Amino acid sequence: MEPTTIVAMIAAVSGIVLGWMGKTQAFKKDVAQEAGNGASLRTDVEYIKRGVDDMRLEQRAQGQRFDVLSERVTRIEESAKQYHKRLDRFEENRRGDL
Repeated sequence: MEPTTIVAMIAAVSGIVLGWMGKTQAFKKDVAQEAGNGASLRTDVEYIKRGVDDMRLEQRAQGQRFDVLSERVTRIEESAKQYHKRLDRFEENRRGDL
């Protein structure tokens, strides 16, 4: 074998090895980047889930406050109705006295 053939074979083999190593490193970087993106996405989803849970709790609390207010309005309406009945009786008695 001639020395140029040997050098050419060594160059070809080293080119293949260096190419393979470069491809492997690029693949590793891609995998690491995708893992980082996946972790970021998971974090964002968890943040959204916590926000939705907080909104549900707030909605439940608002519902309870609404129920309490509805009950109070009902009692006030009943009280106003009784007051009007007493006022009507009072006016009837006063007319009768005149």
